[in-house]
Amino acid sequence: VSLEFLQRGNVSSPTMFVLLGLSNACKAQGTLCLGFLLIYLVTLLGNLLIMTLIYLDSHLHSPMYYFLGHLSFLDICYSSVTLPKILKDTFSPQKTISFVGCITQVYFFLCFGSSECVLLAAMAYDRYLAICHPLHYTTLMNKKICFCLVVISWMSGSFSSLIQVFTIANLPFCGSNVIDHLFCEVPFLLKASCSPDTHLSKFVSYALAGTIAMGSFLLILVSYLHIIRAVLLRRAGRQKAFATCTSHLAVVFLFFGAGAITYLMPQSSLSKDTHEILALLYAVLTPMMNPVIYSLRNSEVKRAIRKVLHRGALEQRVS
Repeated sequence: VSLEFLQRGNVSSPTMFVLLGLSNACKAQGTLCLGFLLIYLVTLLGNLLIMTLIYLDSHLHSPMYYFLGHLSFLDICYSSVTLPKILKDTFSPQKTISFVGCITQVYFFLCFGSSECVLLAAMAYDRYLAICHPLHYTTLMNKKICFCLVVISWMSGSFSSLIQVFTIANLPFCGSNVIDHLFCEVPFLLKASCSPDTHLSKFVSYALAGTIAMGSFLLILVSYLHIIRAVLLRRAGRQKAFATCTSHLAVVFLFFGAGAITYLMPQSSLSKDTHEILALLYAVLTPMMNPVIYSLRNSEVKRAIRKVLHRGALEQRVS
């Protein structure tokens, strides 16, 4: 299917879009393909390792690791929405995606991204209760509350993304069905539409996404301000607590910061390369980094890894 055919296609109901992401990097296709493949494998293996350790080790059956397990599962889903398609398009001469496939990708990308925002806020709230209210922690953060927080994160992501996708899917697309991006994403679909209701759709989409993202970010910020205040008042364990906060905040600012620039900055003010770098930060690199920053630097997780390796060595000797 040629680009000219797509540009002359049905303007109200396009059958497919052309993705132009990384189209200028033809000479580096082999390197890019290998890089994306390694990132995806590391993301899958790292997050699966965390989920397996939390399931096998009874010492990790606490609210903190309960949330970490769900975060790892979310990261696998989140990266799987975009990376396999990006990997396929790296070598494909025709970087196309069907209209249904594009809308589906937008839905799951928004769903998993919004759910991760709320889950990150729940994790910050959990750390706030553990550090600032240690005597009441087991009462305030029991299994039922943990389950409810996870359900809220999934439901908020699913509900908000469903509304956004519904408003975007009914927009007409005229002139060109070209999306100048790595994958289907709301700002670039709105840019491709010629509907006079684009501003309304943009308002609805950004209002929903902004409410979840900013609400989650503010809860994270307030939680960590209380944590830092409590740590400063208690000198014991101050360095360790600050190191934990720094690790958490690094991923939070990476995930929220890159996404905020993409969604809040005017599209014309950012270059194509900048958009691609930002997209790779919050859609590709963050899910890969989360297991390292959140878990693999944790002494309890390291202990669980050594225990599993030791158990495997003993089973091999017995057999």
